[in-house]
Amino acid sequence: MDQRSARFGFVESRFVKTLRCLRCGQQYAPGAIEYVCPCRSNRGSDWGTLDVEYDYAAIAQTITPERLRLDADTSIGRFWPLLPISGRQSLPPLPVGGTPLLSVPRLRLETGLPNLWIKDDGRNPSASFKDRASAIAVARAQAESRPIVATASTGNAAAALAALAAAAGQRTVIFVPRSAPPAKIAQLLVYGSIVLAVNGSYDDAFDLCTEACLEFGWYNRSTGYNPYMTEGKKTVSYEIALQLAEQTEAKAPMKAPDAVFVSVGDGCIIGGVHKGFKDLLTLGWIDRMPRLFGVQSTRSPALYNAWRSGAEIPEPVRSATRADSISVDAPRDPVKALNAVRQTGGAFVLVEDEAILQAILPLAQFGAVFAEPAGAAAYAGLLQACRDGSVHKDETIVVINTGSGLKDVRAAMEVAGAAHAIEPSLAAVRNLLEQGALST
Repeated sequence: MDQRSARFGFVESRFVKTLRCLRCGQQYAPGAIEYVCPCRSNRGSDWGTLDVEYDYAAIAQTITPERLRLDADTSIGRFWPLLPISGRQSLPPLPVGGTPLLSVPRLRLETGLPNLWIKDDGRNPSASFKDRASAIAVARAQAESRPIVATASTGNAAAALAALAAAAGQRTVIFVPRSAPPAKIAQLLVYGSIVLAVNGSYDDAFDLCTEACLEFGWYNRSTGYNPYMTEGKKTVSYEIALQLAEQTEAKAPMKAPDAVFVSVGDGCIIGGVHKGFKDLLTLGWIDRMPRLFGVQSTRSPALYNAWRSGAEIPEPVRSATRADSISVDAPRDPVKALNAVRQTGGAFVLVEDEAILQAILPLAQFGAVFAEPAGAAAYAGLLQACRDGSVHKDETIVVINTGSGLKDVRAAMEVAGAAHAIEPSLAAVRNLLEQGALST
């Protein structure tokens, strides 16, 4: 593995202590390694995933939950000491994060869960959760004066990178499988990215992106390969803890839920959610860890299979789920994902594609949250967990919607039905009323 120790003049955050390999335990000083540990295993991929470790004592002297709560900046920039950046000013000039935690009273009645909350990350600038990681990627790439940032993506991570890069004036090259939804491709092109549609799967696009970045010196934002993407994604946990405390009038300035549900493909998002809550627990800002539930489609169950069998490395599957954002043959961040579930006493939940698509409707009609299939998968997983008895009625539960339904309008139309085509007359409206077609 060609690791680059030169940092292009990059100044690392003074709070980052080490990078530790989650496979072999090797520790690296900041700047001594770029993406992954070159350790090998005959049971999995050719590298070890790195975890960024911080000086929490120094962080606690710099920020407090009270300061975070009063910060006029509600973006992820307020958490900068807990991020691998030198300061909030290094982030792109497009605010990311600060998405709402919704109390959804009608959805609570529908589910019988009186303490259900939806964290709607479809309200980020590019309409997905992935903006959180892409902001960090652009910040680090620009600090290193990299000419190009590249990523492999089924759409959302790419759109997030394209948007944040456009704000910062950073060039990007995006590798996507040709099957990526047109709406997501359109976002990339509009933002000015160079889009390379690979005639193959997401995994093929990932491998090609990795090779190209090593060959041409581009900055690689790809999930599961770049350890700093987890650090951007963990900010959702900070926000949940702050918002939950504020909206429930908790005595402490931060409050952990009992359970969090999130869809899973490569595993980086749930790994980030886990890292965020671990940070808060280490700092003493929350008093317990929530149970984390990763939701996968029956048509892309690699991490679910590994969790059920007790394996450390998932066996690849042939993924064919309609939830394209979580359609992955071989998860690239499996260690963090499996740790997130196993270490918190959570579970992986498997749901059918039909249940995922059908979950779009109640989220929108009772929660006013328009989710793409991958976002709706988390809610479908909650419903399955309720049937399995994995959660209890009185628990505080957060479901994370990772992307807007505008990302995949075709899927939404498939379950919502078509408009009524009528003549421009009151009689036509009256006729529909008499037929009961306008009843809700």
